[in-house]
Amino acid sequence: MNAAFFRRAARLAVAGGLLVFPAQAQTPIIPPLGPDTVGAPVPVVPVPVVSVPVVPVPVVPVPVVPVLAALPPAAPLPPPAAAPRELRYNLTPDGQQFFRIALLNQTWIRQNDSNPGSLVNGTPTTHTLDFGLRRTRIQLFGQIAPRTMLYFQFGQNNFNYLSATAGNRKIQAFFHDALGQYRVLDHGANYLDLGAGLTVMNGLSRFSQPSVGTILSLDVPVFAQATVDQTDEFNRKLSVYAHGQAGPVDYRLVVSDPFPIQTNGTPPPTIGPNATFATTGHSKQLQGFVKVNFFDHEYSAAPGYETGTYLGKKKVFNLEGGFITQRNATFTRAANQPDTTFHNLNLWSVAAFADLPLNPATGTALSAYAGYFHHAYGPGYLRFNGIMNPTNGTRTGAAAGTAGNAFPMFGSGQTYYGQLGYLLPTTFLGDHGGQLLPYGTVQYARYDRLRHVPMTVFDVGLNWLLSGHNSKLTVDYQSRPTYTPDLRRLDRRGSVTLQYQVFI
Repeated sequence: MNAAFFRRAARLAVAGGLLVFPAQAQTPIIPPLGPDTVGAPVPVVPVPVVSVPVVPVPVVPVPVVPVLAALPPAAPLPPPAAAPRELRYNLTPDGQQFFRIALLNQTWIRQNDSNPGSLVNGTPTTHTLDFGLRRTRIQLFGQIAPRTMLYFQFGQNNFNYLSATAGNRKIQAFFHDALGQYRVLDHGANYLDLGAGLTVMNGLSRFSQPSVGTILSLDVPVFAQATVDQTDEFNRKLSVYAHGQAGPVDYRLVVSDPFPIQTNGTPPPTIGPNATFATTGHSKQLQGFVKVNFFDHEYSAAPGYETGTYLGKKKVFNLEGGFITQRNATFTRAANQPDTTFHNLNLWSVAAFADLPLNPATGTALSAYAGYFHHAYGPGYLRFNGIMNPTNGTRTGAAAGTAGNAFPMFGSGQTYYGQLGYLLPTTFLGDHGGQLLPYGTVQYARYDRLRHVPMTVFDVGLNWLLSGHNSKLTVDYQSRPTYTPDLRRLDRRGSVTLQYQVFI
C-alpha cells in the first residue's frame, strides 16, 4: 500500500463522520497523507467539529389491554362429591356386586323417676341414674352375585348394669338377621325379591321393621313390634317372604314360623281369664304390608328395613297399611273352669308418612307420621314394658311388671301414634356446627283391660346432628302414666335420656 491510499481513506472517513476530532485538538489522530508528501513533514490541518443536535423522540404510551378481564368469567367448578361414609369392598369393577360392613352403637345416659313400688336388687328406689348400650350392631351384607343378596346382623340390645341372661352378663350378643335373597324379576323400578331366613321383614307398619340408625326420635314406637321378645327374637322371625315394587306400590308378603313363648327367657304367665300367648299348639303367622309412594320411591340396602328420616335428602310421601294374623296364638281359661279357649291374633294398621325437604338451599326439612293401629291379641291382653329397665323388681302388692320405667305398651284395643320433626337450617349453628332437629311423639291408646281409659305417652326431644345420622346427640324427655295394682291410673313419671349415636 502507498501513501495515496491512506490519504484517500482518511478523507472518506472524515467526510462520512467516522472520525471526529475535538475542537481543542491540534493533531489529528490519523494525519492526512498524499503521494507527494512521503518523507516530508506533515502539516497539521485542524478539523472543525460539527455538532449534530439531538432530536428527542417522543415516547408514545401503549395502553395495556386487560385481555383476561375482557373474557367472560368461567363457570364455577362443581363441589367434589362427598365420599360415602361406608365400609365397602367392590367385588366387580362397576361396583354392582359388593360386600359391605356397617357398625352402629347407641349409648344412653338416663335419669328416671321410678314407678311406685320399684326395687333395685331388693332395695326400694324412687329414681335411678344408669348408663347403657341401647343397641350395638354389626351388619355384614352385600350383592355377592347377580341378583343375589346376603345379609347378616349381629349384636346386642338393652345392656345396662342389670343385664344378665341365666345369671351371666356376658351372654348377650346374638344374630338378629341371617338371610339370603334372590331377585326373580328385575325391570328397573319394578322388581320382585324372594328371601328366607331370620329376618325383620314384617307386616303391620313401617315401624314394625325400622332402620334404627335413622330414627327421628330417641327410640322407635316399640308397640308396633307387636310380638317383640314374646314369639320372636327381638322382632325377628324365621320367615319366607316376597318383597317387590310395581309402579308406585311397594309390597311385601311374609309367612313366619313363630317361636314358642316358653323359649323367650322368662317364665310364661299363668293361664287365666286374660289372654296370654299360648304354650300349647303351634301355627304359622301371615303378615303383609303395602305402601303407595307419591314422590320418591324408598329403597333400603338392608332387606326389609324402613328409614326413619332422610334429613331432606329425599322427597317422600306415602300411604301405607299392614296386618299380622295367626290362628290360635293366645289362650284363656275362665276361673275355676277346666276348658281352654284359643284366640286368633289379628292386628292391622293404616298410616301416612311424609319426609320432605322444605328449602334445599338452607337444608330445612319436615318429617311427619300419623297412624292408627287395631290390636286384637285376645280378650284382656295387656303387657307392660320398660325399655332397658333400670330396676328389677316390685314390692309386694304392686302390679306385676310395672317397675322402673314400664308402662302398658301392648294390649288389645286401639292405638294412635304420631310424630313430627323439623330440621333447622344449616346456618343455625354456623358452617361447621351441624344441624338441630327438634321433634315430638305421642302414643295414645285405649286398651280393653284399662277400661278404655286413655293411656298417653309423649316424648319431646332434640337431635344435634354433628354429622347427619353418622354422629348425633339426642336429648329426650318422656312422660308416662303409672297405675295402681288394680290397673287404675295413678300419676305420671318422667325420664330424661342423653344418647350418643355413632353409625357407619
